[in-house]
Amino acid sequence: MLKLEDNPPVLPKGVLAPSELQGTWWVAHTKSRFEKAFAWDLLRADIGYFLPLMERVRISGGRRRKLLAPLFTSYVFFCGDEEARYKAMATDRLCQTIAIPDQGQFLSQIQTVYKALASNAQLDPYPFLAVGNRCRITAGPFMGVEGTVISRDRRTQIVLEVSILGQAVVMEIDPSLLEAA
Repeated sequence: MLKLEDNPPVLPKGVLAPSELQGTWWVAHTKSRFEKAFAWDLLRADIGYFLPLMERVRISGGRRRKLLAPLFTSYVFFCGDEEARYKAMATDRLCQTIAIPDQGQFLSQIQTVYKALASNAQLDPYPFLAVGNRCRITAGPFMGVEGTVISRDRRTQIVLEVSILGQAVVMEIDPSLLEAA
């Protein structure tokens, strides 16, 4: 189990948001439990990437330990040119790379996830995209973020989608901050 400081950064050093990275985006489907090692490989190769990590608490040996776990297991997002894609594939840590047909929509979606992580929102992996009403947050640090509203355990939550993966995350939100999109 890695110490918190031994994990790769969510973004390469000096990059403040995924939208700052230049190039074509791809989804890297990594081999099982290779997300962090792959991110370190990309960092060494100077390839821009985004690895959303969330803090989790595990009990091991009777002790509570904090660790950073990938928000989307087996996936890392990276960008660059064809040479960067070739270098990524050459790491031997991937099952495949997935081309992203709508780069603008994808960048908007991962920017939303990044914004939620940067604001320390409580995120939980959500196993599928919710069927519900699209909404927009009208105020606060997430103003302008769009997602699908669901209710779970008597709390209002919004699903932030990454449609290329067919996955999403859930964020709790005050329902008075939502409007129809």
